Amino acid sequence: MPKNLDAVDRRHAPGRGLWLLGPAMVAGVAYLDPGNVASNMTAGASFGYLLVWVVVLGNVMAWLIQYLSAKLGIVTGESLPQVLGRRIGRPWARRAYWLQAELVAMATDIAEVIGGAVALNLLFGVPLVWGGAITGVVSMLLLVVQSRRGARAFETVLIGLLVIIAVGFTFGLFFAPPAAGSVVAGLVPRFEGTNSVLLAASILGATIMPHAIYAHSALTRDRFAPGTPATAAGLEEARGISTPRLLRATRWDVTIALAVAGTVNLAILLLAAANLAGVDGTDSLEGAYAALRNGLGPLVATLFAVGLLASGLASTSVGAYAGAEIMHGLLHVRVPLLARRLVTLLPALAILAVGIDPTLALVLSQVVLSFGIPFALVPLIALTANRDLLGAHRNRRLTSVAGIAASVFLITLNAVLLWLVFTGG
Repeated sequence: MPKNLDAVDRRHAPGRGLWLLGPAMVAGVAYLDPGNVASNMTAGASFGYLLVWVVVLGNVMAWLIQYLSAKLGIVTGESLPQVLGRRIGRPWARRAYWLQAELVAMATDIAEVIGGAVALNLLFGVPLVWGGAITGVVSMLLLVVQSRRGARAFETVLIGLLVIIAVGFTFGLFFAPPAAGSVVAGLVPRFEGTNSVLLAASILGATIMPHAIYAHSALTRDRFAPGTPATAAGLEEARGISTPRLLRATRWDVTIALAVAGTVNLAILLLAAANLAGVDGTDSLEGAYAALRNGLGPLVATLFAVGLLASGLASTSVGAYAGAEIMHGLLHVRVPLLARRLVTLLPALAILAVGIDPTLALVLSQVVLSFGIPFALVPLIALTANRDLLGAHRNRRLTSVAGIAASVFLITLNAVLLWLVFTGG
């Protein structure tokens, strides 16, 4: 990659603004992983339009969070794990932080591999264990693209998969659109028992994914701040593009990516609420697929399964990228992406082999992600508000207040979930 990105920018003069877009699209793939599909599909089938507000609120919070992550990478030339790796002085504290982040990354991987396996089983009858292995192998090929062809080629491939995901999951709404009044009613915040809180936490865990927070700062670093981290002024001089311009482009990048992800996530819930509510067996992806095929036809069901497959393949690649960055930034250990991918594939294959219900595993993995959010979000808010670190680009007071409010909401939701589960409320 050229050290002076301005040279690249001039070669792409007619569309140079578009050239600055892309990292958020890759991070946005994490918002459309199989865990999202399982959580939103289950929420719609079980509670109808009740949790529409959770999807919308999660997407709004995700916009702020992903922008702050991208800003950290652009201004500092380091990822969030790298910054934390420098600032957490005690080795035991740094290892403890890495452990929880690693568990979150593994939960992400489990969801994505299982989703790909279920999709291959629905489309071609491939046994789940073999489907998980195939998903893992294809994700390795995608990672080869990233390691050999660079960030831009990786982005192009994943954006192509993102288009397939969007078509696959929204197509059914054109055949069976939801009732507008019911959708509006679903925007009113409320719950109906423990299971609805569990699903809300699952939706938020799948929407505001901790590994996407870690990954986005690394994606912008790799694209816009190659080489050794330096001062903000030094980075700006090296890349030949002003930081304010990059931040403006990043706001557009995040807006487009989250608009796509939010629309698709909402479409999944609405598709289930309009067509699967009250239908027996729709509490699983296999049952939802069968119900869509019987109710809306094989084309809608097949496109849904294709979207699920693309979701698993794309998101597992981003998850492996994020996991490698977490280990490198916090432990200063760089494990080859392909080797790491082989290791993290094993827990998902084990779950498939012992016969645990795939949809249940997907939903619970997203709850694990929800508990990992504060560990990524709270440091992100604090670091991006730090004058010494970001200088003139630090958060405005209103931005920090919004970030703190999001953190408090997510932590409170997790605390309520624990109380309901352990008290039987």
